[in-house]
Amino acid sequence: MAAKYEVKKASDGQYFFNLKAGNGEIILTSERYKAKASATNGIESVRKNAPIDARYDRRVSSSNKPYFVLRAGNNEVIGQSELYSSAAAMENGITAVKAAAPTTTVEDLA
Repeated sequence: MAAKYEVKKASDGQYFFNLKAGNGEIILTSERYKAKASATNGIESVRKNAPIDARYDRRVSSSNKPYFVLRAGNNEVIGQSELYSSAAAMENGITAVKAAAPTTTVEDLA
């Protein structure tokens, strides 16, 4: 299975997308958007910003688990990762986003 973006509609009527790795694991989840077109624009922002290491904020949750946030050039949050078991696992997640994001296809499930 190849990596892909999935655009979905949340129970509150807003739209979001997940970037899934080739193994089906979600490696990035977007913010919520009021319009599907905005979610599509968010995907384009991920494509543009994912290759740039400086766009990743490496963080630690309140439960002491590492995760990352991807930001656009204007510092807006585009998406966030899951919580990882280690910093090394988080870095692998960032590497996966960098590799998949620029050219991955979009599946509209909304």
